[in-house]
Amino acid sequence: MKQSAGLVLYRFRGDVVEVLLGHMGGPLWARKDAGGWTIPKGEVEPGEDGHAAALREFAEELGVPAPAAEAPDLDLGTVRQRAGKLVAAWAREADLDVTAISSNTFALEWPPRSGRMQEFPELDRAGWFPLARARGLVVAGQVPLLDRLEERLALRAPGSARPGATPDV
Repeated sequence: MKQSAGLVLYRFRGDVVEVLLGHMGGPLWARKDAGGWTIPKGEVEPGEDGHAAALREFAEELGVPAPAAEAPDLDLGTVRQRAGKLVAAWAREADLDVTAISSNTFALEWPPRSGRMQEFPELDRAGWFPLARARGLVVAGQVPLLDRLEERLALRAPGSARPGATPDV
């Protein structure tokens, strides 16, 4: 069975955790918002370490390397998507300017049965979304990864300190 690996970038905006998602490219996804977004991910090559694959795929899908980590990446484990594909993911706190992305492409016969092959970006755009909104945008099989990120960060109620921060006394 094929396995994919991905990297979830997250950042804090005040009390809110935002995650970086990519919108799947091509004509089949052009008008789909809910369920049309994904974490940057791709297939693990034979003999390749999953975490290394996640970093490689991030760079391939967004056209820029993952920003440097200030702390070890969080292992979010593995989920099985609806089609059966296993996706392992890690999370890294970092910021990224989404205007800098330039995805790799794939070829697709379009329109169907036309005999014409066209190139489309794997991800046609990227954006930062609060976790609650991101859950409604990603493909359903990736929602548990966002839940695990929230659990790992031990999010607190709005208005409280960022996890790991020292409260003002």
